[in-house]
Amino acid sequence: MRITPSILNADFARLGDEIARIPSADAIHVDVMDYHFVPNMTFGLPMVEALRAATTTMLDIHLMIAEPDRWALSYAEAGAESVTFHAEAAKAPVRLARELRAKGARAGLALNPGTAIDHYAGMLGEVDMILLMTVEPGFGGQSFLDLVLPKIRAARQFVSESGLDIWIQVDGGVSAATIERCADAGADTFVAGSAVYRADDPDAMVNRLRDLAVAACHH
Repeated sequence: MRITPSILNADFARLGDEIARIPSADAIHVDVMDYHFVPNMTFGLPMVEALRAATTTMLDIHLMIAEPDRWALSYAEAGAESVTFHAEAAKAPVRLARELRAKGARAGLALNPGTAIDHYAGMLGEVDMILLMTVEPGFGGQSFLDLVLPKIRAARQFVSESGLDIWIQVDGGVSAATIERCADAGADTFVAGSAVYRADDPDAMVNRLRDLAVAACHH
């Protein structure tokens, strides 16, 4: 069970300090948005390079951008250990996943709430992680969509049947109130933004979320 807090809800003026507040995090989730694929703009490559210089914690880049085929590799080159692109945006997802892996990064495939996982079951062997959005991407602080729970179960079944070590990450509205449902459905990696950074003690919340996920997991 991995907790990968999103810095989308952190204080952007003090990101180095904000990362230092969550030493127990398994990775730092960085939401890259471009005003094209989603109606918001956040960080880009220079910010990721600055974060890389500021921390040794795993950087988990989530590209919510229109042309991942063109830009994803530069994030791997910048030292991010994991780069996730959206199925809805990639023109050649298998090729892109292979290129990311060739650069030494983990390749992640993200699916919006309305995108069926069945279409991508055949390319599971090409990726290291499936990211299931539990909210429509674009803004932090949204509430969790229960309709994604059956999709998490389906993803877990596909992964189990493949026999591969593929992480199943959920992103959107993950909190102490929702994480147990996600873990029970089969997720093992959790993006929590506002739940962590709005807590009085962000690191204690990271550990609490992980404990809840472990307790809820029957696998």
